[in-house]
Amino acid sequence: MFHAAVNTHAVFDDEHMVAYAGLASAMRLAERCGLNGMVAEHVQVADPLGVNAPRKVCSIVGGMLTGADSIDDLDALRHGGMDKLFDGIRAPSTLGSFLRCLRWGNVRQLEKVGRELLVALAAHAPLLPGAGTVAFLDVDSMQRRTYGYAKQGSGFGHTKIQGKSVLMRGLNTLISTLSTPLAAPVITGTRLRGGTANSARGAASFAAESITTARAAGATGILVMRGDSAFYNAAVLGTCRRGGVRFSVTAKMDPKIKAAIAAIPDSAWISIEYPNAVFDEQAGGWVSNAQIAEVGYTAFTSKKGQAITARLIVRRVKRFNERAERGQDELFPLYRYHAIFTDSPFDLVQAEGQHRDHAIVEQVNADLVDGPLAHLPSGIFTANAAWLTLAAIAHNLLRALGCLAGPVHAKARGATVRRHLIAVPARLARHGRGHLTLHLPEHWRWQRAWANAFDAVHDPPPARVA
Repeated sequence: MFHAAVNTHAVFDDEHMVAYAGLASAMRLAERCGLNGMVAEHVQVADPLGVNAPRKVCSIVGGMLTGADSIDDLDALRHGGMDKLFDGIRAPSTLGSFLRCLRWGNVRQLEKVGRELLVALAAHAPLLPGAGTVAFLDVDSMQRRTYGYAKQGSGFGHTKIQGKSVLMRGLNTLISTLSTPLAAPVITGTRLRGGTANSARGAASFAAESITTARAAGATGILVMRGDSAFYNAAVLGTCRRGGVRFSVTAKMDPKIKAAIAAIPDSAWISIEYPNAVFDEQAGGWVSNAQIAEVGYTAFTSKKGQAITARLIVRRVKRFNERAERGQDELFPLYRYHAIFTDSPFDLVQAEGQHRDHAIVEQVNADLVDGPLAHLPSGIFTANAAWLTLAAIAHNLLRALGCLAGPVHAKARGATVRRHLIAVPARLARHGRGHLTLHLPEHWRWQRAWANAFDAVHDPPPARVA
């Protein structure tokens, strides 16, 4: 360092400094999209602790945008000149009491707010380019670990860690995302379930809500719902058919599926190579080539009136002989098979590749875990359910802010957007009547992106008279 340690000092005494100047753009965007009005209209809390719900919801969402992953972390909003930049900031204890007073009906009301806000964000920002042509609705569940026995609904459920299925104590989240080939995914719906709930519990009604939201957000073209084998059931796929939505789900390898695969002739298989290697959990390694084929298949024939006929796309990967190095050659090739049940209108190679892109929902899960969903902060189930819903709202706001900033941040990870566009220090200066200027660091590396987002959500200055 240039200065000696004995001559370097630090004093926390500037009441005009803020650590998260980018929060002004994010919350201005929320204001323009009507977040306050939506909460006031839909969220009706009977408990006295639920008074001023719009201000409290905005305080929680704002705290999440700064990276808060617990109720105590929401105190990040109360520093320096934040009370001059924002009005109505509440203390973490007040916000915690608000979350704990909510009932399940209030959580559902917040979910409605989240859906309506996404539609408004899509109208105010280039959030889903290409959605009028083709879009993908991904549904996935995730087991979030909890500790101890105090959290309501906590229980043991299956999850995968490093490719292995294990039992883990926690709460189960159901999440749906909407994306296009040109756009990063946004969250169309969330639902918290008990830790022992299976992935498909309530998935049919959840899919119906997500489809309606996706259509309202601009996905007016071909919409394909993708899911893993947990969502291979008549109720979920029937919902897709009734909603005019295509589906692409991993099929369970039951005896009927195995028989259909065995009937595929050798001449039907075509070879494909992946631009990027795909990790095969069963083989425990990376695979860069495989063979695919398709055959017509009717599923759920045992359910009266619910049978569905579509395409069965099968990918097979050669299983290498582990004893070949010891001189024991194979008599005939062996394969591992992965089946997809779909009514996709795209050709075989496209449909198979698009289904593998379902893994994009894992990126959203990772963003949430790296942000507000690092913890489920309360012992009350409904408080955690509300926290999950507000985390989805914060995610969509952050994604919309990135789209306004430019193409780089439109697809960047949530942590990257927070670091580049939200966590920017600034000094507040008042001048004239009601004018406020943010003095930000000179030569900030992402100055242009930050300015793009700021200018997009603030009215331009009045024209000067010559």
